[in-house]
Amino acid sequence: MTFQDATVNLGEVAPIYVPALIRVVQQEFPNQMQHLTTGPEDRPTPRELHPAFYGCFDWHSSVEMHWALIRLLRMAPEKFDPTPVLMVLDAHLTEPALAQETRYMLARRSFERPYGWGWALTFIHELTLWEDDHAGKWLEACRPLADAITSLMLDWLPKATYPIRVGMHSNSAFGLARSIPWARSLAKQGDERLLTAITQKAIDWYGDDRNYPAHYEPGGSDFLSPALTEVDLMSLVLNREIFLTWLDGFLPGLPTGEPRSIFQPAHVSDPTDGQLAHLHGLNLYRAFIWKHLSRILPADDKRRPYLETAASIHAQASMSAVTGSHYMVEHWLACYAMLYLSGG
Repeated sequence: MTFQDATVNLGEVAPIYVPALIRVVQQEFPNQMQHLTTGPEDRPTPRELHPAFYGCFDWHSSVEMHWALIRLLRMAPEKFDPTPVLMVLDAHLTEPALAQETRYMLARRSFERPYGWGWALTFIHELTLWEDDHAGKWLEACRPLADAITSLMLDWLPKATYPIRVGMHSNSAFGLARSIPWARSLAKQGDERLLTAITQKAIDWYGDDRNYPAHYEPGGSDFLSPALTEVDLMSLVLNREIFLTWLDGFLPGLPTGEPRSIFQPAHVSDPTDGQLAHLHGLNLYRAFIWKHLSRILPADDKRRPYLETAASIHAQASMSAVTGSHYMVEHWLACYAMLYLSGG
């Protein structure tokens, strides 16, 4: 399929993405384990440590791709045979497997903070949106992990004095933005602690940001835009009018398409190099945020044409790399394509 932004939709990509997703979530090696060893005998395999999320080169990518599978099951189940997907998820998302994932998270309290935390809460929140017997069973198995991450985040946020503003995993704003849907779900159930903590920390960290130097972007191994992660987070924690005022000061050049560097897709020179290949993710993340932001702005806003054009050309630059490229891209990029195609 040749990607055309004007016509492609989730249903069209579903039968292409699903086989690739099934393959990578079950591929244990190569694997870049972020495991703090405690002695010379502490040499477990990825599957021993992470029986649910052992594939996809690393833990957070496995979580992301499980989310992508569940979103496809929820939003486009008629476009592919769900049987092999259900079999894989039933094998991975068991109570014993998730109990081990929870124990590991609690024993290493900074593991995957905040990127993996945010994606794990995104993945678990997706299960709450799908009224299906499978989803209900998987959600019950995942609840201890969600509770653990919620507790860890509530403990960490008051101590996190300064944000991390980079285009990679440690970016503070991205992890918080990914966590907000779960926090809102908890708030609807009467527990507002996480939503309050995220909202207050976002305002403390970013509320006074002005004239952000986005012209320095991109970095050579970015898969996130430091500027646009802030835009995403603040759009979620502020009401619309306050957010638009904040945006005017944060990126004042948007009405004239400035800075040009964030409106131009990044060039990926070598998709087999894991760090250089990150730039495909940057393109799709930017496309997602530009589309999200254009929907928030008033219909006659001068920024919208720039944003809509930028969303299209960024998507066109990297959608074709989601499958059929190289494992260093394929083990994770589909989740960013899914953000763009399905609205986050």
